[in-house]
Amino acid sequence: MKKHLDRPQERFQLGLLSVTAGTLAAIGLASLPLPASAAAFSVTPIRIYMQPRDRAVAITIVNEGDTEVALQAELNNWSQKADGTDELTPTEDLILSPPILKLAPKARQVVRLALLKPADASRQLTYRLIMREVPEATTPKDQTVQVSVALALSMPVFITPPVAKREINCQLVGVTGQALSASCANSGTAYAQVRQIQLRRGDRVLGVFEGGTYILPGARKAMEIKGEQAIPAGAVQLAVSFDDGKAQSFDVTLP
Repeated sequence: MKKHLDRPQERFQLGLLSVTAGTLAAIGLASLPLPASAAAFSVTPIRIYMQPRDRAVAITIVNEGDTEVALQAELNNWSQKADGTDELTPTEDLILSPPILKLAPKARQVVRLALLKPADASRQLTYRLIMREVPEATTPKDQTVQVSVALALSMPVFITPPVAKREINCQLVGVTGQALSASCANSGTAYAQVRQIQLRRGDRVLGVFEGGTYILPGARKAMEIKGEQAIPAGAVQLAVSFDDGKAQSFDVTLP
């Protein structure tokens, strides 16, 4: 995964496949993907930030392709288990208006995401808005069947009171030769996103983790640090950089 996991805009392709109806019936694979034409859409912003006083925010969706795109919104509460595994559960805390839309080629539409429940004054609320392409199948005059390959874009939604802060602590685990893992726990009340971890000894960088790993409150995640050669024992520092440009350093010891 690249360093910049979330970008201001993200473009996704919708592929179409085209085979004869008779062939599909014969092999029993009505969704067998064979590329034909494509459409594309973009969403701005790709990460959605709200404050407790905000009742709604605007989101812009653009069909940048040459065919109509049908989209449907799904809203989920986003949490993580203690080991950092994501859990999504449907929620009615938020609503997107409209929840279903069709965009003509090159068209754009502004939708509004609204919070229906009071925000928590002490901790951040985290959700996922999923914009999912609705697959459609048509049978043209030549008796071919075109089946769209539906893709989904999952966007994090953060509703953050002023007092909510991340609290990160990192340590080394699983040291083996040129690779080791840094385990980071978030005991705070707001998310952390680790963009980079450098294992340093003075000015020398011994190993690096590049990613875009989210750690929600109460969760812990392990991230692999790779070096070009075996890392000798002794005192080192874990220099952790976050998505907001801030950094923390942790003193650790390699056995």
